[in-house]
Amino acid sequence: MSKLAAEFITLAENRGATIPLLIGHRILGISLFWTGEVAKARKHLDQAVALYQPREHRPLATRFGHDPGVANLINRAFALWSLGYPNAALEDADNAVKNAREIDQAATLMYALSNAAWSQIWCGNYETAMALVQQLLPLAQEKRAAYWTAFALINQGCLWALTGSPSNGVTALSSGIAAWRSTGANIWSPFFVSQLAHAYAELGNFKEAARCIEEAIHAVEATKEKWCEADISRLAGEVALMSHKRDVDKAEAHFEHALAVARQQEAKSWELRASMSLARLWRDQGKVSEARQLLAPVYGWFTEGLETRDLKEAKALLADLAV
Repeated sequence: MSKLAAEFITLAENRGATIPLLIGHRILGISLFWTGEVAKARKHLDQAVALYQPREHRPLATRFGHDPGVANLINRAFALWSLGYPNAALEDADNAVKNAREIDQAATLMYALSNAAWSQIWCGNYETAMALVQQLLPLAQEKRAAYWTAFALINQGCLWALTGSPSNGVTALSSGIAAWRSTGANIWSPFFVSQLAHAYAELGNFKEAARCIEEAIHAVEATKEKWCEADISRLAGEVALMSHKRDVDKAEAHFEHALAVARQQEAKSWELRASMSLARLWRDQGKVSEARQLLAPVYGWFTEGLETRDLKEAKALLADLAV
């Protein structure tokens, strides 16, 4: 896909055509993001955002199914959060929803609501994310949009699992993923299944949790959807620690793999999460100094989003490691 997108951009540049160029940068940016080349993805999505002119390009929503400007912002938000810019990601997500409401096209609004929820979830804004889901689900059902209905159920399930209702989370995630696949959709699947794994682990159902983790890992390998590989490995480590056997060696190997992947992708937010998981493990093993040396420089890299959930947890963990 990335190769085809690059060829598309070359053709657009040769013709001096703005619309194909905008679409080309969007396609290449999205392709690079999903395959884990996040920094490169951000550069192309920056260009797609810059090229978009509302008056000229909003009519394209009827051709492509949703507004390309909203899609550009949503996908850049994913890249920005991954690269360690949570505030910028939230700004893009908020603007995408705002613009979608102005455009007043159902397909564009469903695209914005479903995807913007993830920027909120990753920043720990669970109430805001749930409000988006609660707007999406009835709209998707009204429009009989199976894809967006499934997405809403999945998002709802993830949020329930994250906010103390893992049983509801498993139910919604299981039905949502089944509905998602029935539409022919495959993208997001490794990540969604890993969220189901963690919900099962919270319920103490480690057999199903392990099955889902293995499925997610294999899906990443098969589809090359590597943007979430680091967090799937981190969750695999957490599940290994939560299980009755508490496999410390296995967990440590997963955490170290998550770190290596996040660093290779320049994905600072995933690196922070992996560093916290490994730092907690080392702390519990009495390796407090090593844990602090691992986490401190990652936390210190961030210049924004210090009020988001992950960064507040990292700050608290560093304080604990300093005692």
